[in-house]
Amino acid sequence: MNSRRTFLKNLGLAAAGVAVAPSLDVFAAKKPWFEISLAQWSLHKTLFAGDLKNIDFPEFAAKKLNIYGVEYVNQFFKDKAKDMVYLKDLNNRAKDNGVKNVIIMIDGEGNLGDEDNTKRLQAIENHYKWVDAAAFLGCKSIRVNAAGKGTPEEVAQRVVESLSTLADYGRKAKINIIVENHGGISSHGDWLSGVLKAVDKKNCGSLPDFGNFYEYDRYQGVQDLMPYAKGVSAKSHDFDANGNETGIDYHRMMQIVKDAGFKGYVGIEYEGKNLPEVEGILATKKLLERFKTL
Repeated sequence: MNSRRTFLKNLGLAAAGVAVAPSLDVFAAKKPWFEISLAQWSLHKTLFAGDLKNIDFPEFAAKKLNIYGVEYVNQFFKDKAKDMVYLKDLNNRAKDNGVKNVIIMIDGEGNLGDEDNTKRLQAIENHYKWVDAAAFLGCKSIRVNAAGKGTPEEVAQRVVESLSTLADYGRKAKINIIVENHGGISSHGDWLSGVLKAVDKKNCGSLPDFGNFYEYDRYQGVQDLMPYAKGVSAKSHDFDANGNETGIDYHRMMQIVKDAGFKGYVGIEYEGKNLPEVEGILATKKLLERFKTL
């Protein structure tokens, strides 16, 4: 009798297990394949007006927008790269709010493709302090620009040299050097992907921006850059009544991103004029959330 009861009990547990397992599979299948971060440039009007300070950005992202990954822009704390007191405070504020520091976007430190070799070498050196600051803040990457004058081939050669040097420096601090399509020749996906292929370093990659293709097909551009992507910038401007971005097919873009095997942060970068910054950020966030189970 006892053996029969044991058999029936085990059979019941097995049946229960069969019933439970599918729900676990469904839960696993719905786990988001990317996380949402906030590019600080989305709030550039607010920051430049002095209505928000860089030091308060992580708390603002968490408490006002329910976003827990942030991408800084060095313009908003350009004199603080070596200020350990400031950086420690910024780091603590991020941690206190459960926020992950993801990227520092670097502007105004010189052209990595400058035809003047002295200026180019100085530009490289100018980025070192931001690599160090990013490492201190626990970021994974700094975003740099591939700019310079000359033929595409000439600029490419100089940028490859600069990125290679920066990547070697970044590797010591476990920081990625990532390049955004950010105007000029860098907004040609085939050119930038060719540069990154020539650099051929694991910690040198791309930050594909959905919007920064001016003379090049945006969907082809993102596809060109995704094999090197260590982040994605979800540019947005305007939305229709259904919440879709009016100039960018987000479903098509996010499918390209997913098909590339990307897993990581997709950063909101709202630059529209018709919605206030906070509303535009939230509209972009709502749109992105549709694709978490794509």
